[in-house]
Amino acid sequence: MSDSFTLAVTGQSLIKHDTRAIQSPEFDRIKAVVKSADLAFTNFEGTIYGTHGGWPMKGFYYGSAKPAVLDALDEIGFKALSLSNNHAFDLGPPGVLSTLDEVGRRGFLHAGIGRSKSAAREAASTSFDGKSVAMVAMDGGPGPDFMYATDAAGERGERPGVNRIRLSRILELESETFQQLQGILEKAGYSSLNLLMDNQPDDEPPVAADELAIGRAIFRSSDRFKRTVKIDPDDLEANLRAVRIAAEAGDLVIAYLHHHHWSSDWLQSPDWMSAFARQFIDAGAAIFVSHGVPVLLPIEIYRGRPIFHSLGNFIFHTRSEIALWQQREVWESVVARCTFGADNRLTALTLHPLIVGGEEGLRDDRLENRLVPHPATGASAERILKRVKTSSADYGSRIEIADGHGQFDLE
Repeated sequence: MSDSFTLAVTGQSLIKHDTRAIQSPEFDRIKAVVKSADLAFTNFEGTIYGTHGGWPMKGFYYGSAKPAVLDALDEIGFKALSLSNNHAFDLGPPGVLSTLDEVGRRGFLHAGIGRSKSAAREAASTSFDGKSVAMVAMDGGPGPDFMYATDAAGERGERPGVNRIRLSRILELESETFQQLQGILEKAGYSSLNLLMDNQPDDEPPVAADELAIGRAIFRSSDRFKRTVKIDPDDLEANLRAVRIAAEAGDLVIAYLHHHHWSSDWLQSPDWMSAFARQFIDAGAAIFVSHGVPVLLPIEIYRGRPIFHSLGNFIFHTRSEIALWQQREVWESVVARCTFGADNRLTALTLHPLIVGGEEGLRDDRLENRLVPHPATGASAERILKRVKTSSADYGSRIEIADGHGQFDLE
């Protein structure tokens, strides 16, 4: 076995159509990049309709897929899947159980959902060509409480679901605005409990004297306006512990987070992301990957390990007429090839730019033109790479662009 190990990571795969029959030289080039790595990873953004059945738990953004899409991901070259995301519960617990059955049957390394909270939270581990690789996958929501896995307690049984790490929205308001909001709630006779969705009375979140909880957001009195998150310390420590245990066993650990706590300018990374990710690197993760916001965000190197603030989309089978999806950046990303040495430290990182659907997909946004990614070339490749180079420079990253690829300077 070589001392080096190459991991290819991509944007999320919201896949609803079997892509194996698509004849495309451009798609073949992308698959060749993915398959050239010792292991390739993506987030399976969905749930499987299988033998356990299930019922739609959402409206407009609901989605599920048949097991064949997992065969399509396998054919592309993926062998590792995170499963913790906002679509993992779209068929309820039956969908979670079907997804677990089907990914297990195909031998994917997978993490992020489970039959119970304990099972969903633990690190999954397996070996690839003699290299032991582990994964811990989390979802930060916001999502309804019932989508997250629970352990049995007393007369209450366990619930299959997603590994939750509670990220509460924090909106800091100027004192005058905060007092106005507080006055409105007092006049209406509402407490934070009355407005808290999807919780039982004993689940009211603790708030400080200078905070108000409304729905799934916490408003805090401040001297300025700011949007950020509060991270549940117990959830954080439990997931860090899972990473530590796997790292101490000698595994190359992938730490994964899916969340929708985006920056107000979604082309910018949220202010809490870097510090959050660094805690997982400190705990022993060799790489931290995040998805949720459907655009490519900065890439930083911390202690010789890569942090991907968001890799955007790799496969995105969704309705393109949605206004949010009209932005070109939604359809542009990279395949990142990360080479690690014997000590699981990064020795090389190369970015291969792509466009979902290619140039034709940018001109004609019908779904049939955007089923699979194509390599970005020429001016498009330069545009994508310059954007990630510029944003990543704020985190100290140095990226050289040459021959349509981005190469990290790790010296």
